Amino acid sequence: MDIRTLGRTGRSVSAIGLGTWQLGADWGDVSEADARSVLDTAADGGVTFFDTADVYGDGRSEKFIGSYLADRPELDITVATKMGRREAQDPSNFTLAKFREWTDRSRRNLGVDTLDLVQLHCPPTAVFSMDAVFDDLDTLVADGAIAAYGVSVETADEALAAIARPNVASVQIILNAFRLKPLDEVLPAALDAGVGIIARVPLASGLLSGKYRVDTTFAQNDHRTYNRNGEAFDVGETFSGVDFETGVAAAGEFAALLAAEPAVADFSTPQVALAWVAQQPGVSSVIPGARNVAQAQSNAGAGEVPELSEGFMAGVRDIYDRHFRAAVHPRW
Repeated sequence: MDIRTLGRTGRSVSAIGLGTWQLGADWGDVSEADARSVLDTAADGGVTFFDTADVYGDGRSEKFIGSYLADRPELDITVATKMGRREAQDPSNFTLAKFREWTDRSRRNLGVDTLDLVQLHCPPTAVFSMDAVFDDLDTLVADGAIAAYGVSVETADEALAAIARPNVASVQIILNAFRLKPLDEVLPAALDAGVGIIARVPLASGLLSGKYRVDTTFAQNDHRTYNRNGEAFDVGETFSGVDFETGVAAAGEFAALLAAEPAVADFSTPQVALAWVAQQPGVSSVIPGARNVAQAQSNAGAGEVPELSEGFMAGVRDIYDRHFRAAVHPRW
């Protein structure tokens, strides 16, 4: 597993991390036993970076992680959580008092005095221009409640605004073979500034697993059912905002690229899709989710995929240009 520095946190983390939205809610039911098995499998596979949020299952994901790490003190895991979506998405709610309330709750859930990394959870765009917000985050660092802070964003413009802030340690953004805009400016800017990039939704909510057909259905409590058109939150979080039927067809083309890449013959389509993200200059860690042991094993194995060829990279861009650029690039 490749180990990288997570931006201005100075922490060393695995190139393939673990996103734990699935362990909270919104992806169907995951039992406590299954959640623990996923965490075990990821850690034993070399994953040293867990990403969670205070709203994943209303703290369920954080509590799972806290309990798990308490039982395995030998592990050196960096845990990133998020805050800001427990209240209405009004910039006036982003205050020091609220930050203390939210981080105190996360510290209890995770069983720690100091949170490794706290990210504003896709806040309203206006928040990025509010100096007081970042002054308050600096106060939390000075108080010892958090060791570092970052921002999870929806758009490239928001990412660039966050990178320009002197104490932002990391930016989390959607990046996968169907969402290429961050490659244009965001990743180069982050590299120049020493800001870490955490790549989320790397499999486009499973599209890039290559397992879905146009008639595939999901559970009613799975966001891939109830948020397909952005009914509950930003549609970019579900299938990366791409049309499902188009995404299924494009995923077939992505899988076909593997046939012309002999070096990856022993790896699966989702493993290569994760490796494609991890191999982009400036990416600190990629955080696929996992609902079971098999998925966690597959994800960790993506860290062993050899360097992809220029021809493969060009093929990914061609798929994006033909299927997604016109609809996706201007929006996020």
